[in-house]
Amino acid sequence: MERVYITDKTLKQAGRRMPLSFREKIELSRLIDRLEPDAIELPPIENRKVDSLLIKSIAAAVRHGEIAVPVKLNAESVADTWNALKEAPKARLQVAAPVSSVQMEYLSHMKPAALADRVVETIRECARYTDNIEFIAEDASRGEADFMLSLLQAAMDAGARHITFQEAAGAMLPEELRDFLQGIIRQLEGRDKVCFGIDCSDAISLADAGAVETIRAGIREIKSASFPIDCASLAHVVRILSARGEKLGVFCRPRQEELRRVTGLIENLCRASGGMLTSQDSASGPFENEVGLQLHDSRESVLRAMEKLGYILSPEDQEKVYNAFLTVAEKKETVSLKELDALIATEAMQVPPSYLVRQYVINTGNDIGAMAHMRLDFHGKPLEGIATGDGVIDAAFLALEQAIGRHFELDSFQVQAITEGQKAMGETVVRLRSEGKLFSGRGISTDIVGASIMAYVNALNKIVFEEGEV
Repeated sequence: MERVYITDKTLKQAGRRMPLSFREKIELSRLIDRLEPDAIELPPIENRKVDSLLIKSIAAAVRHGEIAVPVKLNAESVADTWNALKEAPKARLQVAAPVSSVQMEYLSHMKPAALADRVVETIRECARYTDNIEFIAEDASRGEADFMLSLLQAAMDAGARHITFQEAAGAMLPEELRDFLQGIIRQLEGRDKVCFGIDCSDAISLADAGAVETIRAGIREIKSASFPIDCASLAHVVRILSARGEKLGVFCRPRQEELRRVTGLIENLCRASGGMLTSQDSASGPFENEVGLQLHDSRESVLRAMEKLGYILSPEDQEKVYNAFLTVAEKKETVSLKELDALIATEAMQVPPSYLVRQYVINTGNDIGAMAHMRLDFHGKPLEGIATGDGVIDAAFLALEQAIGRHFELDSFQVQAITEGQKAMGETVVRLRSEGKLFSGRGISTDIVGASIMAYVNALNKIVFEEGEV
């Protein structure tokens, strides 16, 4: 029995088709990893700072499969991608190029010879960092046979150890696709040293059947998605191979028993993407299944917990938070990740306020929607925002965004009581993400809306200080 490798490309699709937030992408990577695919594909780096941080964060979250990231056809892109990816336990660099004349002309704007030279140069550049290199022949089913064969052979000779055929049209019947690939693979020298893969379009609902049928042609890696958009379904492919793989003489690794439950969670996350996070979300993400810290835990353990929460702190702020942790840990048996998050919001990156809240009015009722009117000062300049929202907190945050003229991703919003009784004090922690980096603010008040506004503005002031707008 030979193994068929299953790659999940949901996150690569998410970069193009779904407005997932930074936090949602991290959570999605964790869910996909629970299925134990052999590789998880990510989109290429476009924004060096944000996308590099995303790749590093996902690499730290994923435990089972390779992380595969495409590079552009130049040395700078290869270096940037590898610097983001190199800490992953298993890393793969992908080099993609069209092999059909229509895509070469209209997408790459290069002649075949120039494109082939650029592909070979890029693969050799990738080989400076790793031998785990994949070449993706885009639009292979419409490619010119002689050119495609020469390019594939050149890619293999340059160091590519994975060759993937992309069937972008999605119009071939499974048997046609099998015969087409078999004819190509048989002509390649050194084919026994390469893993061949297939990426099928689902334009006429043949991706699953086509991908499985290509196993007979020597394909040993199937590109699929746990939330498929115009590609093979990971769940369907795994079920087919689990039920009929013996007939084909193959097996695959992803966990059959987790498929229904986890793919359901993935579908819910993808369909609900782009929405504002609420206080109910604070139990998920980095706080899910949390293990508390104790006084005897090492400094490195506490720093790793800070990284798990998503923070990148300076050595000075790390020391402040660690000392605050020791003070709290001496008084109680366990410090939870939520409590550590509050300590970070309190101790790290304390800055002079650029934004000050002068006045706010919140209106709501059982038969009217929530509306917030916010007045701020920014270095003495008055700002004003009015917004309606799904609840008073949502309205308040939207009014703040309108006043400052900017939108930040709300990574999480926590609320907890810190005293008891009718006039109990409430504590809120707001985590905002700017350019991929987390900034947290803390607010305490008997008015939970006021505490939330204080926490948001506290985090906002840290962002503008970091950006040099003070």
